[in-house]
Amino acid sequence: MSDILERTEQPIGSLDDVDTENLVAMYLKEGGRHQLLSKDEELELGRMWQAAMAANETLEQEGSALSEEERFQLYETIRQGEIARQRLIRANLRLVVSVAARYRGYGVPLSDLIQEGNMGLMHAIDKFEPERGNKFSTYATWWIRHAVGRAIADQGRTIRLPVHMAEKIRKVKEAAFNLSQLTGTEPSSIEIAAELGVTPEKVEQLLQFAQHPVSFENPMGEEGEATLGDFLSDDSLESPYDAAMDAALKTEIKEAMNSLTPREAKILNLRYGLKDGREHTLEEVGQKYGLTRERIRQIEKDALRKLRHPSRSRKLRAYLS
Repeated sequence: MSDILERTEQPIGSLDDVDTENLVAMYLKEGGRHQLLSKDEELELGRMWQAAMAANETLEQEGSALSEEERFQLYETIRQGEIARQRLIRANLRLVVSVAARYRGYGVPLSDLIQEGNMGLMHAIDKFEPERGNKFSTYATWWIRHAVGRAIADQGRTIRLPVHMAEKIRKVKEAAFNLSQLTGTEPSSIEIAAELGVTPEKVEQLLQFAQHPVSFENPMGEEGEATLGDFLSDDSLESPYDAAMDAALKTEIKEAMNSLTPREAKILNLRYGLKDGREHTLEEVGQKYGLTRERIRQIEKDALRKLRHPSRSRKLRAYLS
C-alpha cells in the first residue's frame, strides 16, 4: 500500500501569479514527477477515497457513540484516503493541461481553465465508482471537459458564451488544425464543414464569432422577437456535459442489459431501437425469431420487469429525471 500512497510534500499551489507562458511547462513538469497510474492502481486509490468519505460520514453521524479505537481507525482511513486522493490528482495533472489547452482562445486565461479543470478532476474523483471496473482517467476526462466548458460559458469574453457554442467553436478550430497538418495548407470552410458534417455557412459563422465575439442575446429581426443565439442553437455538435451524460447512460444501460438473457436483450434492442435507432414492431420481431406477437410481448414484459428491479432502475433514474 505504501507504493500506491506515494507522498508529495509540496502542495499544489495557486496559479494566480504564474506567468501563463510558463504555466503549461510548469504543470507538465509537476505531472511528470508522478508516474501514470495503471488501471488497477486507479481502482485501488479510488476505493480508498470512497472508504475515506464513508468513514467521514460515519464520524459525523455516530462519532459520539463510537469507542476511541473505532474513531482512531476511522481517522486513519480518512488520512489514507486523502493521500490516495492527492495521488489521483497529481497523476492526472497532465490530463487537465491537455484538456484545458484545447480550449485556449475563448477569452479565458489558461490559468483559469486549468484551475477549473482541476475542479472537474476532483469532482470526478468524488463521483468515481471503482466497483464498476472502469478506467478512472477515461471517466475523468468528461468531467474535466465539462468544468472547462462551463468556465468559458460563465467567464468567457464580455458575454456569456453558451457551453454548446464554445464546444462548436473548439471543434471547428480542432478540425482546421488537423486538416492543416494533413495537407500542409490552411483548409477552406468547405473542407472543415465536410469534416464536421455541417454547412460551410455554419463554419464561417463560428470562425467569425471566435475572432469577433458579439452578444448572443442581441435581438434579431424587425421586432427583436429573437436573439442571435436562437439562430445558432444547432445541437449537432454535442456539448461536453451532454456527451458525458450520454456516455454514462450508455454504460448504465449496457450494465443493466447484462442482467437479461441474450434473447431478451436482443428483443429489447429491436423493439426500442437501442442500436440503430429504428423501433421494430412486435410482428417484425416475431418474424425474426419465429415467434408469435404475444410471445414477443411476454418476453419484452419479463425483460422490462428485470430492468425495473430497484438495484438496476435506481441507477438509470437519475439520467431520466
